[in-house]
Parts: sequence; C-alpha cells; structure tokens
Amino acid sequence: MDPESSNKRNSELNGDGVEMNEVQKTNGKNNNGEVVHEYLDYEPSGWLETTLLKVGSSTDGFFKKNSEAMKTIFWFVFNGLVIGYFAGCWYYWANILQDPLVLCSGFGSLIAFLGIIYFFVIYFMVVKRFFGKWFSRVVWIKVSDVSGYLWRIILFRWCFCLAVLAAIVVFLYFDTRDAPERLISLLGLGILLMLAFVFSAHPGRINWRTVSMGLLLQFLFGVLFIRVEPGRIALQCFADKVATFLMYGVEGAAFAFGDLLVRTEQVFAFSTLPVIFFFSMLVEVLFFWGALQWFVLKLGGVLRALTATTVCESVIAVGNVFLGMTESILLIKPYISLLTPSELHVVMSSGFATVSGTILAAYIGFGAEPAHLVTASIMSAPAAICYSKLLMPETKRSLTTVDNIQPVPSEDQSALSAATRGATNGIALILNIIANIVAFVSFIAFVNGVLGYAGGMLGNPELNLEWVFGKIFIPLCWVMGVPWEECELVGSLIGLKTVVNEFVAYQRMGEMKKAGLLSPRAELIATYSLCGFTNPGSAGIMIGAIAAMAPNQRETLSSLAIRAFFGGCGICFMTACIAGLLMPEGSFG
Repeated sequence: MDPESSNKRNSELNGDGVEMNEVQKTNGKNNNGEVVHEYLDYEPSGWLETTLLKVGSSTDGFFKKNSEAMKTIFWFVFNGLVIGYFAGCWYYWANILQDPLVLCSGFGSLIAFLGIIYFFVIYFMVVKRFFGKWFSRVVWIKVSDVSGYLWRIILFRWCFCLAVLAAIVVFLYFDTRDAPERLISLLGLGILLMLAFVFSAHPGRINWRTVSMGLLLQFLFGVLFIRVEPGRIALQCFADKVATFLMYGVEGAAFAFGDLLVRTEQVFAFSTLPVIFFFSMLVEVLFFWGALQWFVLKLGGVLRALTATTVCESVIAVGNVFLGMTESILLIKPYISLLTPSELHVVMSSGFATVSGTILAAYIGFGAEPAHLVTASIMSAPAAICYSKLLMPETKRSLTTVDNIQPVPSEDQSALSAATRGATNGIALILNIIANIVAFVSFIAFVNGVLGYAGGMLGNPELNLEWVFGKIFIPLCWVMGVPWEECELVGSLIGLKTVVNEFVAYQRMGEMKKAGLLSPRAELIATYSLCGFTNPGSAGIMIGAIAAMAPNQRETLSSLAIRAFFGGCGICFMTACIAGLLMPEGSFG
C-alpha cells in the first residue's frame, strides 16, 4: 500500500484492534451517503501473477490506443461474413431451390433487407461524406434559390396550385368512373375541412401552405400505398413482417402462461397483451442506440421542409407514427415548455389521431388488417399538421425553429439495461390497458342495463349504447362512404371508440366481422376511423404527461384540450375518407 493511501487511514481502532478507515466507520458509505468500495491492497507474489498482470495491462492499453483500427478491422470482418453468407444463400437459391424470386419472402426478402441497409451505409459513409458538401454547394443551394424565387411570384404559385388541383380532379374522374359511390367520401372530406375552418380559433391567420401541403401529402400517401400496386405490395409486405415480428412475443407468453391460455383458448390478456413486453423492450433498445431518434428526426426534417412547420411539430407528427402519444413527447421533452399554443395543439391532436406501435398486436388480434393499421398511421402524420393548423393557426413567434433538435439522452448505461427497463415499462402499459378494458366494459354493461330497463318500460328492451351511438353517427358514416345499410353498425363502433376507447371498439368490430355483419368497404372505413387515441382516458393521460414535463403549460393545456380532442377525431375521419375514396372495390383484404 502506498504512503499516500496510508495517510488516509484513520488512527482509530475497532474492538479487535484493527485499523478502520472513514468508509468502514460509516458502513461502506462516504460523507454524502453514497456506497463506496475501496480497492484491495494486493501485491503479486509470483512470476506467473506478475506476467499475467503485465499482459493484461498491455493488452488493454493496446486496444485503447488502436481503437479506431480495431473498429475498422471488426467492420471489415463483419461485412465479409455478411457478403459470404449472401453468396452462399444465392448459390443455394439458384442451384438447389430454383424458386421464383419474391421480394417479400425467401431469398428475395434477404436481397431487399440487405439492399436497404447497404444503401444507407454507402450513402452516409461514402456519398454524403465525400460528395455532400459539393452537392449542396453546386446543386442544392442553386435549386433552393430558383425554387424560392419562383414561389415568391404570385402567378407561379396560383398556376402550380391549379395544376395540382386539376391533376387530382382528372385522376379521380377516371379512377371512380365505374364506382361513383366512392366520391361520397370526398363529400365527407370537404365537410370535415369546412368544419375545421368554421371553428378555427383564428381563421384569418391560417397558413394555407401548411394546410394544403399536409392534405396533399396525405392524399399522395394514400395513392402510393393504396392505389399504386408496388407501393401497396411493399406496404402489405411490411405490415405482414410487423405482424410476424410481433407474434414472436407469443412464444414468451406461452412459456410464461402455458399453451392452454395462449394458443388453445387464446385468452386476450394472456395471448395478445404480453406481446407489448417484447415490443416495449425493442423500442427502449433502439432509443438507447439512438436509431429511433435519428430515424424520426430525419423524417421530421423532410416533413418540415414540405409543410413549413417548426421542428417540434414535424418531429412529433412523425414520431407518433411509430410511438405512443406519451413516448413520442420524450423526443421533444427539452422544448415543451417553450412551445406556443399552436405547437402544443399539434402535439396533442397528433397524439390523439394515432395509435402506439406497441399495441398494434392487440388490434391485429381482434381481427383488424395489419396493412390498414400501418397505412392509417402513416397517413395521419401529414393529416395532423393539416387539420391542427386549421383549428389552431400560429399567432406567436416560435422558439423552436432551429435546424435540428438535440437527441434526448437515454437513462440507461447499456443495451441490456435498456432492454430490461423497456420490458418492465410494459407492466404499467399492460395493467393500464387491462384496467381500462375491465372498467369501461363493466361501465358499458351497467349503462346498457339501465337503458334496457328504461327502454323496456316503453316496449323497447333492446335499447343500449350501441343503438344510441349508431343513430347519432349515421350521417357522419354516410358522408365518409359507408354503405347506408351499415352506417348504424359503423356509427356504434365510432361512438364506442370516442366515449370508451379503441380497444372496446376494435373488439366489437372483430365480433361483427366474424358474424358477417360488415362489408369489406364498411370494415375498411371503420378500421381507419378507429385508429386513434381519441377517448377521455387518453386525453387525461396526454394532459397529465405534458403537464408533468412542463408545469408552466398547464393553463394552455386546459384551454386546448377539447379543441385538440375533436381535432384528433377529425384527423382519423379525414384518413378514413381518403381511404374510402381511393380503395377500389374488391381490394379490401
């Protein structure tokens, strides 16, 4: 032991005459109450121990000194193994299997996956690194200057807008000639936009570029993923992969609860909800690695450039495609206290208009089509910008118009810690879901009992909430494109989702689907209409989460809550209208 450390010892002795240091006297804690472990005094006693200590120190120092070279060697070897594996799969497919190449399965899916990965690797490691500045200086800046100059010319703006509008009209004319009833959904879209304008907080301050670009992007996403065959196939493939991936969580559920409850009886609480543990773990790991933040920020930057929104608005709209309404707020947590009322309105209504990726498996388990759920989430991102800015235009100067947002640091120190915390966080989510389902289903049964009793006194014992909601929402369902004879059924689903929650509504829709009560078109529009967190319970969760992160925004949140709630409903209905307008007959599977 060196003299310096010896001087730190306290001269007091314990009962056995053994010297005690400061940490030992406080039961292993320092003056701040923190647990501290001292290093043991140790001297190597033989040539073997001395040699091993020197080798360990030199090896550790070598790796630290040559960390960049070792990283390069690792990636070189790793890529060599990947390429070798790909070559082996190619040989096996071409010479032994000799199956047709399908990009969504088998060897084709491997090509697609590696193609996407290496596209981004080559772009960021080579193209952007060596040619990014040149491209920005020679091409991008000049294109931006020219486009900015043209856009400042009023005549060019009007001509461009009229040309886009004419193209959409011509497309819809030829696309709906054989099924003109699909144009009813266009009427619903117009009514929803008109209502948002009529009830706008500041109709004279609406940024029409933001509104029109958001609506145009939503329509283009619909065309790409619903009408264009390659886009539809790609989205269907992606949705199938998502569903397959989520179903791997069933393996863990079966191990924990047994095949009887999970696979044989398929009890919802044991077969579907435990998948949330699996996906929640994955989200936390991706968040720890920074991959999730990077992906959302990049897409948010694209949306910001197109719609002229602030960074926080764009990031939150894109983040809600993949995350829940409370998880996505973490991406902009440092800036929530700085947001204007209009920006807060976008945050809230966007959260209400989408659903969390962690619970897609629950909806799929009820019978909802994965492709429709994924499409609804994607289309809702620009729709949230459009409808929110109609209801609550910006009247104040934003403090978040920076070019980038600093990533939110992770609370974990390792990927394993993040995975453990993610799985543990799923407990609260699942318990919250179960509690809401039990409470609200019980409440519905109680209300239906009261209504049945009251109706029985008038000769109508079948009176219940579904009947009431079905009658109220019949006009809305019809203008969205639901066949008249099924408007009452879909209206009851929308009412259940709005007053109770989307779980109960999707569960009821699954029962109607199994009973053959819904046509493919009615099922399609219902699926899109229900795909959002617009219910009283979610509203309370949203307000509580934002208020906890930014207490100074409590009054603003209270004043915006009802408007944002109805905004979320309108966004879901807009998405349903566009889906009903674009989806051809016989393509609802």
